Amino acid sequence: MKRTILILLIALMGFYYPAAIAQEEADAADEVLLELYKGARVTDVVDGMVTVGYMDVGVMDPKIAPLWKDVETMEHRFAGIAVTVRYGPTNRPMHPGADLTQPENYEAYRKWRGMWYSQLSPEPFQEFIKKGTVVVMDNKDDNDTGSTGSKNIMDWQEKGAVGLVSAGGVRDIDEVIRQKNPVYTNYFERGRGERIGRNEVIDVQRPVVVGGCTVYPGDVIVADADGVVVVPRRAAVRVGQIAYQELVDDIKGRRALYEQTGRKLDETVEIPEEPAAFFKRLGLPEDPNKMP
Repeated sequence: MKRTILILLIALMGFYYPAAIAQEEADAADEVLLELYKGARVTDVVDGMVTVGYMDVGVMDPKIAPLWKDVETMEHRFAGIAVTVRYGPTNRPMHPGADLTQPENYEAYRKWRGMWYSQLSPEPFQEFIKKGTVVVMDNKDDNDTGSTGSKNIMDWQEKGAVGLVSAGGVRDIDEVIRQKNPVYTNYFERGRGERIGRNEVIDVQRPVVVGGCTVYPGDVIVADADGVVVVPRRAAVRVGQIAYQELVDDIKGRRALYEQTGRKLDETVEIPEEPAAFFKRLGLPEDPNKMP
């Protein structure tokens, strides 16, 4: 009897999440989630997370922040599907006997360098990148290494990536900012050196930890000037729907105030599709607040 009452109380508090619903949400297509979260704001998503029982879950440490912001174009914002990779500090010796003041050692150094990039610290996660991917990189404590730079992040974007979330290890930061590559990282953990002799790839498409949050491949990542939030795939549909409702309500309220005060209308107060119609078009329940 006591156990039954406890379960009912938990359900009323929003912490009971039926397995069937969780499985249905986990099976949602990437394309549906990308459309659902397009334009999503971190704060609305955090509210959606609380509504399904995820209090203070998935919200990354504020140190994981955008390298740059453009509040006119909002190009620093993104939402997408996680592809994960983990790099760690190498436990191998540095190249023996590579005294580069001696010309005869240079060719040996070049071969060693090529081996490191191709065998020990490559980018095998690239094969999983597609339209809407967010590369999530756990590279904490991998020495003063720039695992990401101004060229490879452009390569990932060409394959469809919408942004990078990294524990650190970003270099060429001036160029990254100038190129407007959306990057969220701990600036004080940036890396200067290249990978050779410093780090190795450990895991690809396995759970990683960035900013104090566990990220699984396929989770939804939303990033803006408020930070980064990770939505577990099993709850992504309902959280996304609630976040969309919150966003539409905010837009309508702000637009009314814009009009009352004579403020010039901008893109942030453009009225989006009504939630019920939007959800129906995506093949989702029209009211996420009514649990089946």
